[in-house]
Amino acid sequence: MAYYSVLAVTPSSEDWIPDYLPTANKLVAKHGGRYLARTASHEQVEGSDQAAALRIILEWPTRDAAMNFMNDPDYKPHLDARTAGSESYHFVIEGKDDLA
Repeated sequence: MAYYSVLAVTPSSEDWIPDYLPTANKLVAKHGGRYLARTASHEQVEGSDQAAALRIILEWPTRDAAMNFMNDPDYKPHLDARTAGSESYHFVIEGKDDLA
């Protein structure tokens, strides 16, 4: 079953971004993920303000793939840099409809 990572990221510094992107791209692919959206073009249409500079959506083949990416030792320094240089929220969502 597919899983999705949904992130809201607002950089407080852009120093981490040039090193982060090539490594994250490589490791996402290594773990079977693919980016569905990485954009600053988004609009909130409901609820209280949840501002974020970037919205990112990734698709994973399994939950394990998503967690293996997050726990990959090659990703750790880049994750640390991203979390230190941004306000980030990351949700891993199972691709199913519990309300069907």
